[in-house]
Amino acid sequence: MPNYGLWAKMFGVGAAMCIGGPALVMWISPTEEELFQRYNPELQKRSLENRQKNQEEFDHFVTRLKEYSKSEKPIWDVAEEDRARTRADLLESQRLSAEQVARQKEEIRRASGS
Repeated sequence: MPNYGLWAKMFGVGAAMCIGGPALVMWISPTEEELFQRYNPELQKRSLENRQKNQEEFDHFVTRLKEYSKSEKPIWDVAEEDRARTRADLLESQRLSAEQVARQKEEIRRASGS
């Protein structure tokens, strides 16, 4: 013979925990505005100054993720390939600038030696 009272209490307590727990967390968690108001004035100023830069970095990150997701490969593989390509491009540009500096030094040597 089922005990319907016990089942009703268990259902009520379970519902209160599943609904009331997240509701309590949302109620006691401060909003972003409240957290910002708790900063000291120096941190508020620095945060406002860096807001645009941080937003641009995030937008660039999301754009790269969208590009990576167009490939059939996993995102982390495509990201690693992109990092390797960027690193190779940087090394090549450094090599070219070093060659240019060496050429300029040679030209200066020739001009002063004549």
